[in-house]
Amino acid sequence: MQPLIASRQGRIVKNTGDGFMVLFDSADAATQCAIEMQKAVAALEASEPADRRICFRMGVNVADIIVEDHDVYGDGVNVAARLQTYAEPGGIVISGSVADQIDGTHGMSVLDLGQMHMRNLTHPVRVLSLRVTDAPTATVGETHAGYEPRPSIAVLPFRKLESADDAYFADGIVDNIIHSLAALKELFVISRGSTLGYGGQTIDARTVGRELGVRYVLYGSVQRSGTRLRIATELSDAETGEVIRADHYNGHLEELFDLQDLIAVEVVKTIAPHVRDRELKRALRKHPQNMTAYDLVLQALEPLHQLDYATFSRARGLLQRAMTLDPSYAPAFSYAAWWHSYRVGQEWSPDVAMDSAEAVRLSAAAVERDPNDALALAIGGHEKSFLVKDFDTAIQDFERALSACPNSATAWTLKGATHCFMGDGPNAVRCAETGLRLSPIDQSVFFAEHILSQAHYINGNFQEAVEWGLRACKHNGRLTSNLRTLTASLVAAGKLDEARDVAERHLHAAPNFSLKAWAARTPLQGSIREIFADRLRLAGMRD
Repeated sequence: MQPLIASRQGRIVKNTGDGFMVLFDSADAATQCAIEMQKAVAALEASEPADRRICFRMGVNVADIIVEDHDVYGDGVNVAARLQTYAEPGGIVISGSVADQIDGTHGMSVLDLGQMHMRNLTHPVRVLSLRVTDAPTATVGETHAGYEPRPSIAVLPFRKLESADDAYFADGIVDNIIHSLAALKELFVISRGSTLGYGGQTIDARTVGRELGVRYVLYGSVQRSGTRLRIATELSDAETGEVIRADHYNGHLEELFDLQDLIAVEVVKTIAPHVRDRELKRALRKHPQNMTAYDLVLQALEPLHQLDYATFSRARGLLQRAMTLDPSYAPAFSYAAWWHSYRVGQEWSPDVAMDSAEAVRLSAAAVERDPNDALALAIGGHEKSFLVKDFDTAIQDFERALSACPNSATAWTLKGATHCFMGDGPNAVRCAETGLRLSPIDQSVFFAEHILSQAHYINGNFQEAVEWGLRACKHNGRLTSNLRTLTASLVAAGKLDEARDVAERHLHAAPNFSLKAWAARTPLQGSIREIFADRLRLAGMRD
């Protein structure tokens, strides 16, 4: 390290045990030296086994500082120290001020992480991640080659309890379930051909898990009696053999194809939340040095959906780490976009224009990384609708999302929100009901319930709007848009005293709220917006 630092006129100020602080005369010299050091370390460590390889994270910042003989002080030093924590092993993270001063990126691959909100700093810092293109890809703490971090599931052939001639019933059901599960990008689904040899009467989930390399196994049986069908399913944890969920479905033979679709939908909405819940618990048990981008996104979802101001910013930090660790992982960008739109909707944004631009940029980056990811397309459509008010393009994005994954609860729910903004009550209710039916126990169910409440309000069903708004409050009373919709619905239903109580709760959640600023920002259109504002005013919300 020292010869490289000296060649760029740098000076080591102090060592920190597992790191060091270096001063340079220019941002370009600091960045070039960091690149040279990373390349040198990569070359030295290339012959080492993956579990013994040393990799550094480096952060570069330019700012005014206070220099003493053996130390440096100032916010710029704190920023540099925090930047390096967001670098991937073998990578470099630079601030926007550095990017503005350096001469190109010196052959590095670049990922713009946007505005980062750092602890104890009042203003966000723009952050870019640089990666040495020939650095080793397998390092301690990263996923090793061939390992799939997403929850993996195998759907085994269903047992036929009657005539073998009825096999097509069971095979059709399994094919539909596999197709529906495979459309969810957060699951890794073993192909149909790989499971054909597991159609016996006795299933050992642990053996199947070891042989196919999956964490979950779904299997079941089909029984026919005359024109009636009974289908049973079991979802097991392949590591422990524990049965997580067991369900039965009944129907008539003439309803076979509808029943197949129904079972596929029911399996998805049953399995996905259970799998997500178990995966979150698994991620929470992991040591921070053994995180994958998938684990980091999972951990970000809880503070994201809790909407607790004190912990909300933690979600953005986790998502930024995920984007740095795996720049190709679309969900990290999608949820980061949603974080910024939540920040606007919750009245927490110190700069609405900046947060809106970041949400749009990150959602576009997610779609760029995976053009067929239903989550990326759905959140991208929502940002265009909620923040930009480009409803036609948003609807096109939702249609693409539902074409990629017809069972995406997020796509149906957010499409319902856009129909609300457009004043299309019937379609808003239809989409919102479908979204809620597909994910009735998700951790963000309060948001789906809120959108259904808003849809009923737009459709003129104020009592239904009140009921769904109260349900959303029960699951999460911090969602300010739900508190506003519930207030307006209560006023419309003639319950002014109750409306004023909810308006008071809204004031505690968003003390800086004003009707004038809201009216300028809300995507609700025309007379709907005006009447909505009048009802909020009647409940005591200030202009």
